[in-house]
Amino acid sequence: MRRLDPPISAVLLSALRNPHSFQYHDFQSALKSVSTLIDFSHIAQYRSHILDTLSYLASSLQTFHQTKEIFLESRTSKATSTQADRQNQELKELIADHHPTEVQHSTIANRC
Repeated sequence: MRRLDPPISAVLLSALRNPHSFQYHDFQSALKSVSTLIDFSHIAQYRSHILDTLSYLASSLQTFHQTKEIFLESRTSKATSTQADRQNQELKELIADHHPTEVQHSTIANRC
């Protein structure tokens, strides 16, 4: 496996350690996808490029697009996001209705 960015790799490897046999392929795909995206990001930051670095960029980007499906499976749709926002707003209104704000009594200390 290629070298991952240390902070990202630590979190990702910790989250994906000890997969069940049915999860192994998905975990490897996630690691490969993130690894190639990080490689692309690092190489893209070079001040100048030669044919080899451009080839590495193209290869990393192609590999990322081949392996990104693992993340698209858990992406929320706009409809789901809109519904979650609506339910969140309804919940806030319900809580506000049941817990009216307390009237603060004005004291000399508060006014000062």
